Amino acid sequence: MDIFLIRLLQFMLAISLLVLLHEGGHFFFAKLFGVRVDKFYLFFDPSIWKWNGSLFKWKPKNSDTQYGIGWLPLGGYCKIAGMIDESFDTEQMKQPEQPWEFRSKPAWQRLLIMIGGVLVNFLLALFIYSMILFYWGDTYVPVKDMTLGMKFNSEAKSYGFRDGDILIGTEKGEFKDFSADLYRDISEAHRVDIIRDGKPMSISLPGDLNLLGMLKADPSFVRPLIPAVVDSVMVGSPAATVGLQKGDRIVAINGSPVDSYNEFTDRIARLADVIAVAKTSEDSMKVRNATLVFERGEQTDTANVILTPELTLGFFVKTFAGVYKPYTREYGFFESIPAGVKYGWNVLAGYVDDMKYVFTADGAKSLGGFGAIGSLFPPVWDWYMFWKMTAFLSIILAFMNILPIPALDGGHVLFLIYEMITRRKPSEQFMIRAEYVGFGILILLMVVANLNDILRWLGYM
Repeated sequence: MDIFLIRLLQFMLAISLLVLLHEGGHFFFAKLFGVRVDKFYLFFDPSIWKWNGSLFKWKPKNSDTQYGIGWLPLGGYCKIAGMIDESFDTEQMKQPEQPWEFRSKPAWQRLLIMIGGVLVNFLLALFIYSMILFYWGDTYVPVKDMTLGMKFNSEAKSYGFRDGDILIGTEKGEFKDFSADLYRDISEAHRVDIIRDGKPMSISLPGDLNLLGMLKADPSFVRPLIPAVVDSVMVGSPAATVGLQKGDRIVAINGSPVDSYNEFTDRIARLADVIAVAKTSEDSMKVRNATLVFERGEQTDTANVILTPELTLGFFVKTFAGVYKPYTREYGFFESIPAGVKYGWNVLAGYVDDMKYVFTADGAKSLGGFGAIGSLFPPVWDWYMFWKMTAFLSIILAFMNILPIPALDGGHVLFLIYEMITRRKPSEQFMIRAEYVGFGILILLMVVANLNDILRWLGYM
């Protein structure tokens, strides 16, 4: 429960900050061009019976704007006078046009008002990334320094990779760290440079591997190879019962060789698949009874062990950070700005490139709602990860809002560009209908994404 609350608080704080600044971008340009803003709200405030839906509202003296907080935490809005938006306030549009209304302003001013939110979100992300680099630096383990090499799945091996290969880079350049970017580079590569048994060599690839399939594969297409060497043992665990000690190396389980901790976890995962279809407790117990072979120095021992109901042995190996020493590059203030801009631009480019998978069956299943986004935050309060996630969400918010879908900023921008080219405004009736269509699309996407979260939670996906 504590983990859920910590993630929820981080998620709510990040979203609130991003929504306020996004709507603040619209607000800034509206005020700059003399357009009246009727309401500025964090969260939505749909009325319930006789209640107006506001948890808090305030209107400063001599101000046209009401500020408030709504009860429905699905975003926020800036209600600009004389504009057809998600409020569907058609009555205002029936009145004579006023000089302080959005619709009375030149198209270029309306365009700036509409892209104000996206602009703020994008600049905010670049600023946060820059300040992260300035304050914390960039800490990672260079892929070429992962001298134990990688563990590959059967698909990767079909292309010529072997367990233990040390990845160096592709024709585009050297790999930096082990992240989604490495997968993306491999998926687009025609050549991957490696070191095998101390000798440099290259592997040819088609250049169009399915990135989503690589990321979702179980076991993974590629992952750092971790030795199956015991680092510590839990007191009272099955591992302690059979006398497993620090430094012991697991070499086999149930007669199947184990060359790494990756292989060991794969074998345990297969047992989990078997126990999932077990019909009786006797069947489950048969799966839990395992034969373990391990080495201690030059001596090899065999032990029969009963795994826990969760199929764990109760020992730990060194973590990735414990196996390799990370490298930290520090940035001065003026160095951090261009580095942060480059980092943020690469994040945006990768996200845009991955959007093509949304229109596939697997991509649709990968869509996540509030639960999926919230789970990206760490289970403990970590300001580094909080700001990194906030910057990433800011980029997502900017990109999603600029999509040419009615009801989003990008839909309004599309119609404004049409007006600037043709010198003709779309009719108000058309704009209202487009707003309804766009709003319907957004609701559908939200339902699908959050339904995916529920199905994952129930174990159906």
